[in-house]
Amino acid sequence: MGLPKIAAELAAWGERLAPAQLPAAMVAKVEAVTLDVVGLCLAARRTDYVAAAIAAAEPGRHVVIGQSLRAAATSAALINGTAAHGEDFDDTFEGGPVHSGAVIVPAVLAAAEHYQLDGPRIRLGIAAGLELLCRLSLTAPKAIHRAGFHPTAVLGSFAAAFAIGVAAGAKARVLADAQGIAGSLASGIIEYLGDGSWTKRLHAGWAAQSGLRAHWLAAGGFVGPGAVFEGQHGFFKAFAPSIEPLYDRLLVGLGERWVAETISFKPYPCGTMVQPYIDCAIALQQAGAPLAGLRAISCETAEGIVHRLWQPLEQKQAPPTAYAAKFSVPFGVALGLVRGRAGLEDFSEAAILDPELLRVSRLVGYTVDPANPYPARFTGHVRLDYADGTMRELRQDHLRGGAEAPLAPAELVAKFAANAAYGGLADAGQLRAACAELVAEEGGWRVLAALGSPA
Repeated sequence: MGLPKIAAELAAWGERLAPAQLPAAMVAKVEAVTLDVVGLCLAARRTDYVAAAIAAAEPGRHVVIGQSLRAAATSAALINGTAAHGEDFDDTFEGGPVHSGAVIVPAVLAAAEHYQLDGPRIRLGIAAGLELLCRLSLTAPKAIHRAGFHPTAVLGSFAAAFAIGVAAGAKARVLADAQGIAGSLASGIIEYLGDGSWTKRLHAGWAAQSGLRAHWLAAGGFVGPGAVFEGQHGFFKAFAPSIEPLYDRLLVGLGERWVAETISFKPYPCGTMVQPYIDCAIALQQAGAPLAGLRAISCETAEGIVHRLWQPLEQKQAPPTAYAAKFSVPFGVALGLVRGRAGLEDFSEAAILDPELLRVSRLVGYTVDPANPYPARFTGHVRLDYADGTMRELRQDHLRGGAEAPLAPAELVAKFAANAAYGGLADAGQLRAACAELVAEEGGWRVLAALGSPA
């Protein structure tokens, strides 16, 4: 008899999980991720891409965060996930990278209404889903992106299905079959990088709704392949063919060491690996680095992010859309040097036409540092060279908001309030309280109604 399949090992762990097993640090992380995701949904509530997702919704009774609309569970998961990921301001996991909250929280909240789950079960499901998505991202570093897929999208379907099953108290057989089914529902290519179109925004929501469908099919008796991960025609052969998966990173210490405790929160609404470069640029601006006389701006970078954040260089220096600007290191550096900030309002259609931003952005180039630690660490570097021969330079060896420099609880609360205000909600105190109650001992699915009709 062969070794247990990976899906079966995950399922056995998921069936054993109980709310009391969550360490305090993981409980705190679930609370923070939930707050962050709801705030992001509020920030995006009046955007055109959320309106488009709402237009495609199926009718139902499930809460769409920040909207009076109610929708089918799968539509609510899709819209909420799309809103949470839409501004690229959601959490990230160093070492993946993946965005876990925007997938898992919308999936579990939709399931919570469907199954009428209490706070501890919601909290447990979110924790399990965050952990699985983060661990899955460690098994094939850089290889999923290299194959042309978005890791959050394709891995998210597995994690969402698992999160829902754990929250609902599913048996191991259902959890395993749901993983097998999720492998055939996983999708999400990165061609949006070519023209700044919207599909990346969709990926988290699509994974959330795919997780719901996978769980429901498995619960109904539909059978999925047991070797969905490691099989000859399994997920990693299809989505990460350039690498032999590091399955020990997925399974060793599962349930004993929670890697999701290190999930990071972004200070800027743009691609994760752009952020340390923005920090360097802002610090140079605050130190008085002049823009006059600049001859060139150079950045050392990791080979693994060049195809997403640096190339084609001419397009990254002059992004075709505001969304494309979020995935451009040159534009992020220009924002930091010119404006000294990079907020939601700075990634706009007006900003990408700003003559001074474009002038500075077109000066930014890169060299690949073969010793760069990506994806284990996200670093930044900006060097300013002037026509008179002088130079200014700054490096940052970590992601601010990450494990080495986490955002303080007060900063996360301030981010939530700012996101709500951006979405037109000046006083979000009651909504913040509802986020905490949602995953609390006495909370649960009934609290969701407060998130669906904000004042």
